[in-house]
Amino acid sequence: MNKKLAAALSGGAVLVLTLSGCSDDSGDKVNDWAKKVCDQVQPQLQKIADANASIQQQTADNSKPADVQKTDSAAFQQISQAYKSLGEAVDSAGPPPVDDGETTQKEAVKELNDSATAYAGLKTKVDALETKDQAKFADGLKGIADELNKISTSGDQALKKLQSGEVGTAMSKQKGCQKPAASTGPASPGGSAAPDAAATPSASASEEKASEEKSEEKKA
Repeated sequence: MNKKLAAALSGGAVLVLTLSGCSDDSGDKVNDWAKKVCDQVQPQLQKIADANASIQQQTADNSKPADVQKTDSAAFQQISQAYKSLGEAVDSAGPPPVDDGETTQKEAVKELNDSATAYAGLKTKVDALETKDQAKFADGLKGIADELNKISTSGDQALKKLQSGEVGTAMSKQKGCQKPAASTGPASPGGSAAPDAAATPSASASEEKASEEKSEEKKA
């Protein structure tokens, strides 16, 4: 029931800070700026990864709609708050000491805040779904998954710009801006890997579930 939503979330819940290390050629001021941001980033990335894992756990065919609704609502709320905190982190750090840094910073903060608002909107929509009719609930989840795909694939141009050049190099070296480690504990069987991990297997699961949902609709 929740596989399509989990697949969409895995596909791109976090569009920021999926950086790889580059050569060490950033100036001290840029490095200082990157550290100031990244020290605040890691907890938020982990919150988003954990929210993704909680949705992944509620993908069983026998999951009750009310349980799925409760899990998804809490996850979207957590993601929304994390994006808001990411925006605050970039805002409080001030403009990066590079050309056009102020504009880049402001645009990145706006995108992060827009994402926070979008996920808060998804929470509201999940809360409003009908849980007594499983077919209607599954259909509602499909619509939310479609919206989530749109959120995940748009509006990240300023963030990409923030992560380019000197600033991106500096951020990539900071531990706080690297992907959260996967969880191996029993509490998170879906794992707390970075939200863009496991997109392929989740996607195949969602396709399988989509065909199941069609069969359920025909029976209804």
